[in-house]
Order: sequence, then structure tokens, then C-alpha cells
Amino acid sequence: MRLFPLSGHRRTTAADAVVTGAGSGIGRAFAIELARRGGRIVCSDIDPDRAADTVESVEAAGGKAIGTRCDVTAIDEVEGLAATAQDWFGGPPTVVVNNAGIAAGGPVVGEFALGDWQRTLEVNLWGVIHGCHVFAPILRAAGRGSLVNVASAAAFGAAPRMAAYNVSKAGVLALSETMSAELAGTGVGVTVLCPTGVKTNILDPDSPLDDTAERLGGLLLRWTGRAPAAIVATTLDAVDRGELYVVPQLEAKVLWQAKRWLPATYTRSAGLLERVVR
Repeated sequence: MRLFPLSGHRRTTAADAVVTGAGSGIGRAFAIELARRGGRIVCSDIDPDRAADTVESVEAAGGKAIGTRCDVTAIDEVEGLAATAQDWFGGPPTVVVNNAGIAAGGPVVGEFALGDWQRTLEVNLWGVIHGCHVFAPILRAAGRGSLVNVASAAAFGAAPRMAAYNVSKAGVLALSETMSAELAGTGVGVTVLCPTGVKTNILDPDSPLDDTAERLGGLLLRWTGRAPAAIVATTLDAVDRGELYVVPQLEAKVLWQAKRWLPATYTRSAGLLERVVR
């Protein structure tokens, strides 16, 4: 369903784009695909070396880019990112991709460390909140642009032993839906990406995952994961069509429908499946 009007210009063509978490995975794929569409990209990442690597990939794809360090959990750094982007573009960005995130899972609620809860919510939810808080007024004042928030199918298909991750991504989905309503008629669109497995390095050893969660996550990515480039191309095409929701994989669509029409059955089934798998 189209939730914001399109102009004759495709929003993701020749975009002035900001991408967080651009140093790897989905973020790097966004930067490269936007470059292929003729864009200029500010590639931000908490690791400046990885951001610089993405800049090289963007330039190889025919785009222009700069790299910069940004910790999305720090509002002053996100404000600095916006200033850097506007200085380099000579004006406001036209696409902002709030992508930075980490994996989390393993222990059940009550055993998952509160420090890991805090870190997961700070990166996955507060990072997106900060990006929207800073960039939404800029795009609204310009009367154009798109915010792309990266959530997950976990936002609506909560699985056991992933509470912190589920909560963080559900928050991103709710934030995106709220902003889509708030920005209606302003010329600014919102799109939220809700994939299942994507073949990235999200199962980083530094992420709050126990050994079992890391092993099961690796198996899931190997069996069902799609390449980030395909997910990103689908998402940017949806941005051009003015779509709010991007649910790109068959299993994600099945989860979406199951949770919508059979919520209690879905929850019971998820619990039974978790016990079988373990």
C-alpha cells in the first residue's frame, strides 16, 4: 500500500544518502546500491576503518562517498553526523538509512544480563530513535526525503530466548509506523525493513549471544539467509514506490500472516519449536 506520494523522480536515484552501520553487512550493501543508483553517500560506522573500506567499495561502484565515525547511541555524535552530511552535500540529505544494530539472544528473561539488555536497546532502538530525532526535522523542513529504518521479522514474530532483540526491533517497527502517520503530507516518507536471515556479520563475537544462540543463528543464516544486496535492492525499490513495510522473504511473510491471523497459535508453536531445536 502506498502511504506517501511519489514525484516524477525516484527517491533513491541520485540520492544524497546517510547510512549508519555502513561498515559491513546490510549497511554496506545500502551504500553500494545507492552508489549504483548515482548517489552520494555518507558512510558512518562506529569503526572508522570499516567505514573507509565501504567508501572504497562505493567509489568502485561509481558513486561518491565519505566515511565518518558515529556511535549511534550518543546523540551528540548523531547530531555531528547530520552536520557533516549537510556540509558535504551542501544541503539536507534525501535518504537516511538507520541501520546500525547488533544481535542478542540465548538466556531467557531473568537470566539475560541487564547490561546486555541495555546495550541491545541502546544500539538497536535508541540508535534509530536518535537518527529519527535528528534527521526527521531536517527532512521535514526540506519538504522531501525518505527515512529507512532497519528492523527485523523479530519485530512481529518474537522467538523465545531473543527478548532484548525482539523488543528492540518491535520498537523500531512501532516508531516507523508512528512517524509514517506523523509525516503524512510533508513529502517525507518512512520505510521499515523487516527481514529474517541476512548473510552478514551480525553474529559478531562481541554481541550479547551465548554459544547456543550463536550456533543456531549461524545455522539459520546458512539455511535460509539471503545476500544483503538482494534485500537492499528490494527495499530501495519499495522506497521508490512509497511503501511503509518491506517484508522481503517468504518465511518473513509467513510469520507476518501467522502472527496477524493466529497470534496465540503462533506463540505456542514458537515455544514448542524452540524446545525441539534445543
